[in-house]
Amino acid sequence: MSYRILSIDGGGVRGVISTVLMQRLSAMEGLGRWVSKADLLAGTSTGGLLALGLAAGYDLQTIRDVYEKESGEIFRDDLLDDVVDLGRLIWADYDNAALTRVAKRLFGNRKLKDLERHVLITTFDLDNEAPDPRDRHWKPKIFHNFHFRGHDGDQLVWKVALYTSAAPTYFPTVDGYVDGGVYANNPSMCALAQVLDGRWKGHREVGDVVMLSVGTGTALSYEEGVEHDWGYACWVRPLIELMLDGVTGIADFQCARLLGEKYIRLGPYFPPGVRWGLDDAAGVPDMVAFAESWNPKEIEAAGTFLREKWIRAGGGASRKTRKRG
Repeated sequence: MSYRILSIDGGGVRGVISTVLMQRLSAMEGLGRWVSKADLLAGTSTGGLLALGLAAGYDLQTIRDVYEKESGEIFRDDLLDDVVDLGRLIWADYDNAALTRVAKRLFGNRKLKDLERHVLITTFDLDNEAPDPRDRHWKPKIFHNFHFRGHDGDQLVWKVALYTSAAPTYFPTVDGYVDGGVYANNPSMCALAQVLDGRWKGHREVGDVVMLSVGTGTALSYEEGVEHDWGYACWVRPLIELMLDGVTGIADFQCARLLGEKYIRLGPYFPPGVRWGLDDAAGVPDMVAFAESWNPKEIEAAGTFLREKWIRAGGGASRKTRKRG
C-alpha cells in the first residue's frame, strides 16, 4: 500500500497561497477528502503551522481564516518599534505574542503524540547544550511523532509551531530554536528520508511513496551580469532569498528524480514585478486572488495525480488506527 506525503513549504503569510491551492484541489470531483488520506504531513515555518493544523483536525477554510483575519495582528508593526529596533538591525521586527496566542488557541495542551497523523516539522537548534564542550554545536532539528527512539511525541504542538515559525530577523528565537527554512524551506526531502528510516518499524521503500509538494509562491528573481565582485553590503539584499529559493529548488529536483511519476509539485511563480514579503499581511487579499486564478492546467494535472496515485492507493486511516511502528 502506498504511503502518502503532503509537504508544505515555508513562506510566512504566503501560506495562504498554499491553503487556497489545496482548497482548489478539494473542490474537484472526487477529491473532497484527499487531505484526510495523507499519511504524513510535513511542513516548514508557515507550512509547519499548516501541517500541524491539518493533523489536529482543522479544515482548510478554518486555517485560511487565520491567515485572512489574523495576519495583520501577527505581523503588526509601527514606526516607534522600527525606531527602537533600528529597522530589524538590532532586534527582531515583530514579537511573537500574537502568534503565541493563536497557536495556544488552536492546539491547547495537545502533544505531537496526540495527533491523528504523522507529522514532520523542521527547525534549527542553535545550541544542543551538550555537557562536553567538544560536542556542543548547533544543528538541524526535525520534530516528529514517528514512534521510535528519540521521537518528540511529548512535545506540545503549540511550542513546535512557534519553533518552526521563528524566522530570523522576523521573530525572536523560541527555546533556542529558529525557523527550519534556514536549511529546508521545502521539507519534502526531509519527509522522504524520515519515511525510509529503518529505525521506524513501518518504514517504507522509495517505490511505496507518493508525494504532493506545495509551495507558497516564488518571485521571479535574478541578478543581471556575469561578474559580481560583491562584499557583505551588496550580498545582504539577495542572499537570504537566494538561499531560500536554492534549497527549495534542489529538494524539488531530488524528489522528482527519486519518486518519478509518484511525485508532483505545485510551485507557482508570481507575475513579473510582483513580490510579496513573508510579512506582507496587507497583501493577503491579492495573494488569495492570485492563488484562486493561478494556472488551471497545473491544478488539473495535480487533481489527476491525486485521483490516480493518491486516492486509488486506498487506506488513509490515522496513525493510531493503523498502529504504525
